[in-house]
Amino acid sequence: MTDRRLPARYTLPVTGFFLTAIMTFVISGISTLMALGPTQAMLAAWPPAWLTSWVFAFPTVLVVLPLVRRLVARFVAPA
Repeated sequence: MTDRRLPARYTLPVTGFFLTAIMTFVISGISTLMALGPTQAMLAAWPPAWLTSWVFAFPTVLVVLPLVRRLVARFVAPA
């Protein structure tokens, strides 16, 4: 039986994919709820708001995450 997981070199993009998908889903939901209230309009507006925010967040995280890791390494001792 073979291991069907991606190689370790894909850690950054896969981490960024899941991180941004979850974070933008939550934040766009909260923002849309605050702007429109708990209505049908909110439920209709949330998916495009989420997709739009994710389209910007994913490539941003791919660029920023390596920089953040280096910054964190300056402040946190290795385990």
